[in-house]
Amino acid sequence: MIYAGQNKVFSTNKTLNLGGRLLTLDTPCVMGIINVTPDSFFDGGRFTDDASILRQAEKMILEDATIIDVGGYSSRPGAMDVPPDEEAKRVLRAIRIIRKEFQEIVISVDTFRAALAKNAVTEGAALINDISGGELDPAMIETVAHLKVPYICMHMKGTPQTMNTQASYENLMLEITTWLAQKISVLQKAGIQDIIIDPGFGFAKTAGQNFELLAKLNLLTMLGKPLLVGLSRKSMIWRTLNTNPEHALNGTTALNMVALLNGASILRVHDVKEAVETITLFSQLMTEHSKRQSGV
Repeated sequence: MIYAGQNKVFSTNKTLNLGGRLLTLDTPCVMGIINVTPDSFFDGGRFTDDASILRQAEKMILEDATIIDVGGYSSRPGAMDVPPDEEAKRVLRAIRIIRKEFQEIVISVDTFRAALAKNAVTEGAALINDISGGELDPAMIETVAHLKVPYICMHMKGTPQTMNTQASYENLMLEITTWLAQKISVLQKAGIQDIIIDPGFGFAKTAGQNFELLAKLNLLTMLGKPLLVGLSRKSMIWRTLNTNPEHALNGTTALNMVALLNGASILRVHDVKEAVETITLFSQLMTEHSKRQSGV
């Protein structure tokens, strides 16, 4: 296992500008997921009214989430397409009610549509989380550059409707790393300053490929960008354990620690408390490891 922080060759920029507020990722942080959808694979239908959205946001904030990621389009494999106006209706309403009640929390909008990204930032979102890396809406990159907000660029082939048929790679890590490197170049040329990369666990990847990606995750640190990892309750966990998403929290925690050891800066999760505790233990481990390295 490669301990995060051992790689001295590649330096990662770990400061993000969130509307004038600086977020430093020297210590990893947690992004809590609120899906305002009826059909997401784990929490679909749970947060569709104002009261439930606010309760979940408050719970995540009290459990020390740094970011709340709001999405209105289920990206589980084979999910039905959602019309742009329906997605916007779901997401913008949720952002408004969260921002009204909790002014200080950082809100991310989970969308691949540029128009919604723009409107979400107007309503108070501070960063954009795009599962397509700009592939599904040609206006996205220009929009993000104009908005001057951080951008999470995720690797995916195809769409949520077709990605299961496109999990074919000659060299998984080489292809993902090359794709992300090319995207970073395009984003930087467009004027986007703060870029976070997400290798896209479960998106056009088989269970075996997901585990290979996790085992070799440290290779992505060579790209010099903060690394977001979204493993929470995904099928690579619950299918391996012969269970279901409801009983995949323990497996999620175990793999989140592996992700941290291999360089993750942000954990995107449904369960904030357990992820924060994992980071606390990871940080203590790194402190002791540093002491040993320096001979203290």
